[in-house]
Amino acid sequence: MSRFSYIYLGSFFLLTSVLCFFNIIYSYYFNLYLNIDTYAVTLTISLLFGLSFLIKKKDLNKITIFQKILTVILGYFILPIIIALPYTLSIYNISFIDCYFESISGFTSTGFTVFENIKHLDPSLILWRSTSQWIGGLYFLFSIILLIDIFDDNLKKSLTNFLSFNTTETFKQSLKVLILYSILTLTIFIILKIIDLRTFDSFNFALTIISSGGFLPNNNLATILNSEIKIIIFSFTMLISFFSVFLAYNIFFFKKESLNVFSEDFYLLIYLAFLIIIFFIFFNFDNKFTEIFLGITTSISNVGIYFDKSSSRLDIIFLILVIIGGSFFSTSSGLRFFKLFNLTKFAINELLSHTRPRQIFTNKISFFERNINRSDITKYFLAILLFILSLFVISSLLTLNNIDFISSFKLGILTIMNTVNSGLYGVENFEFQKINSFSKIIFILFMIIGRVELISILILLKKFLFKS
Repeated sequence: MSRFSYIYLGSFFLLTSVLCFFNIIYSYYFNLYLNIDTYAVTLTISLLFGLSFLIKKKDLNKITIFQKILTVILGYFILPIIIALPYTLSIYNISFIDCYFESISGFTSTGFTVFENIKHLDPSLILWRSTSQWIGGLYFLFSIILLIDIFDDNLKKSLTNFLSFNTTETFKQSLKVLILYSILTLTIFIILKIIDLRTFDSFNFALTIISSGGFLPNNNLATILNSEIKIIIFSFTMLISFFSVFLAYNIFFFKKESLNVFSEDFYLLIYLAFLIIIFFIFFNFDNKFTEIFLGITTSISNVGIYFDKSSSRLDIIFLILVIIGGSFFSTSSGLRFFKLFNLTKFAINELLSHTRPRQIFTNKISFFERNINRSDITKYFLAILLFILSLFVISSLLTLNNIDFISSFKLGILTIMNTVNSGLYGVENFEFQKINSFSKIIFILFMIIGRVELISILILLKKFLFKS
């Protein structure tokens, strides 16, 4: 690995050690003395790894896109090992594969859990689960910046005017993300406190929502969101991880000539309004639109948390919303609405250009000074193909491991899209702690595949399979 790769991973080891320190303070404050040694060991190990990575000798070689992709993927495997230590060293006698599964689930902001009853866990471990999601969400945003060169020009222009990032620009944008990410986390916490949620629940939810994670601080969400106003405001907070993390920054520092930075968020707003209208008119069963609104926001933001009750009548529709996902520069997963919208528009234009050859059709994005490039369309199409292929593979493997086809298919979608299984999708009763180790390894691999942009996997395959 290059010097830059060591700094990148080392920084997250150091960040993990800082968050371990906060957990030690928390354990002292609430007299949870049995946990102090656990987090002290985790802090020491993560600190040593972080410092050893940062003091590596300077590497003069320019980092390539392949090294960047490998760095990001390697981080998804290595960092959760440190995150798994508090589970391994806890009093709950959890096997290593279960500890690693839980940490991967948190770090990828998926939310699958091996714990059957959350209320039996001590508060510091519940907080650590939410913390792992927060770190993972930040890692994902940093990874987008690190891999910016493989994404389409329109998405790059919404972030920067640079054609490619050097080390200085990467650091500048990463620092901006860290500040925005932290401010948005604090904003969510304050909003949840205003609607009278417990401080502990508000803090855990803030860490979960901003990262599009799925861990709950309580087994029953209904006991926390016990009024319609709480459900509505809670639903709106999840939209923070649906829109771009730069949205608030762009609004605050708005310049008339940079209207293009709002293009994706503008279409996402139209998409959200369309969904609300359609669901309100056609799917407002039993006049419980607040719960439907929660289902919409939790699905499009890829958080996935919902009440215990099943919503089997709409589970396929909500799964489609999960697949579509949210903004590119957010912690949500999915294929991304803006990509699918542009791909659909391009396809329609191509069809019309053949039926009406004298008519000139352009792939300019409406209301904005941007055109869709064919190279971008190719990437969008490949992303869909890779998603279908990945879904087929994970569903087949899970079915072969004695998981019924319906559950395998639904869990395959949720795994690749890093969305927690809940009553909204009809798989809330699936027990991850009871599946065999091979099935857990399958989930681990595909949770990571889902968090790494699928196009980057294709680039790696091209590099190693077609070296010429």
